[in-house]
Amino acid sequence: MRTLLYITTGLAVMGLAFWAYQENYRTQEALKEVRKLQREIAAERNRLEILRAEWAYLNRPDRLRDLAEVNFDLLGLLPMEPTQFGQVDQVSFPPANSLPPVTGAVDTMATTGDAQ
Repeated sequence: MRTLLYITTGLAVMGLAFWAYQENYRTQEALKEVRKLQREIAAERNRLEILRAEWAYLNRPDRLRDLAEVNFDLLGLLPMEPTQFGQVDQVSFPPANSLPPVTGAVDTMATTGDAQ
C-alpha cells in the first residue's frame, strides 16, 4: 500500500513539475512580448513627437504666407488684413421681440471684494 502511495506521490510531483516548467516558459514568453510591445510603443511615441515637430515647422505662418503668395494663381488666397473684419454695428441681430424673455438671470460679474 505504501508503494502505491509513493508511486502516486512521485507521479503527482513529476506532473506538477512539468506543469510548472511549462508555465515558467509561457510566462517568460509573455514577458518578452510585453517588453517588445513597450519598445514599439516607445518608438511610436518618439515618431509621433517627431511628426508633431515637423507639423509645427511646416505650419509656420511666414512659410504659409510665402506658399500662398507663390501659389496665388492656383489658390487665389489673400493675406488677412484688419480691413476684412466687420464692425459690431454691422452684425444683424434678431429683433428684440422675437427672443423669449430672460427669467431667473444669474449675475456672473464679480467685484474685487467678492473674489475670495
